[in-house]
Amino acid sequence: MKAKELRDLKSEELIVKLNDFKSELFSLRFQLATGQLENTARIKMVKKDIARVKTILAERKLNETRA
Repeated sequence: MKAKELRDLKSEELIVKLNDFKSELFSLRFQLATGQLENTARIKMVKKDIARVKTILAERKLNETRA
């Protein structure tokens, strides 16, 4: 997902997305361990998505404390 798309979501929706990405990453790692993973690049993409969501949530929290 693009950062622009994520910034348009509410904080509650971002938390749901974060949980979705984490469960997908778990699934991908499990597939990798069992030799069933076909697209290994997807792991890297999901990790970056998780980082994007965490960054946006941290920015929002920081802005709340300053306001």
